Amino acid sequence: MSIAFIFPGQGSQAVGMGAELVDAFGAAREVFQEIDEALGQSLSKLMREGPEGALTLTENAQPALMAVSLAVMRTLEREFGVGIDKAAFVAGHSLGEYSALAAAGAISIADTARLLKLRGQAMQRAVPVGEGAMASLIGPKTDVALAEEAAAAGAELGVCVVANDNNQGNVVISGAKAAVDRAIEKAKELGARAIPLNVSAPFHCPLMQPAADEMAQALAAATIAAPRAPLVANVTARPVHDPEEIRRLLVEQVTGRVRWRESMLWLAGEGGVTRFAEAGAGKVLSGMAKRIAPDAEAVPLNTPADLEAFAQSL
Repeated sequence: MSIAFIFPGQGSQAVGMGAELVDAFGAAREVFQEIDEALGQSLSKLMREGPEGALTLTENAQPALMAVSLAVMRTLEREFGVGIDKAAFVAGHSLGEYSALAAAGAISIADTARLLKLRGQAMQRAVPVGEGAMASLIGPKTDVALAEEAAAAGAELGVCVVANDNNQGNVVISGAKAAVDRAIEKAKELGARAIPLNVSAPFHCPLMQPAADEMAQALAAATIAAPRAPLVANVTARPVHDPEEIRRLLVEQVTGRVRWRESMLWLAGEGGVTRFAEAGAGKVLSGMAKRIAPDAEAVPLNTPADLEAFAQSL
């Protein structure tokens, strides 16, 4: 059995996430405390009590989701003896790539929290609210080719690209609002359902270049070690070990496409992964894994019972 730990991205946040782990395990409490200290804010209180609007702010949601993922990983290791050495690979969806790198020991938890706080702020600064948009194209006819055709129609009015290739039947486009609106019309003509996303900025498109520039500066000063398990990177859908290449790909990721479907196909194919363990909030990636690689097992690790069952199954 070959395991990949996968780490969720924005959209999986919810008030109360991680609370069961923190109440049950000192290891989880430690992680939340480290992140509070690194950021100089009581993020853990916001995660437990809300308000939801404040938690959903990109600059809070990104480090908060990482906090839950790392609390899962440290609890697995400390309480159940399941460390990152059990993983053949790690991968994370967008911000989850930072969680994956922290879990694999490439970046310290404190540095990861600070980088994600900055990443959220930089993404918000890059495009004034209301000028950008994202939309999810879904349905059995939806694939990358359809999404690219829709985006091309939108691009006649401004920036519009495929941002997330999640799985067959679920592709996200991103760009200038008028361009995305046009792309939505085109996608419907092509037989897809199109749902505008409630996001604060158009992620993973060229409009994010100012944020990429900010992250390039921050990452240049960050200490990055070789991960203890190879990272399958969002922008290449291939494994990477070299710290300098990781640094470069994290910058590219801000404006680049999240090639999640391709990443999962590589992991389940050439990577030989038979089991995906989703460490953190929600079950979004587990659902995607089952659609992309139906022969592999996918388990979400959210609750103390999830962690115990996973550890006992190894």
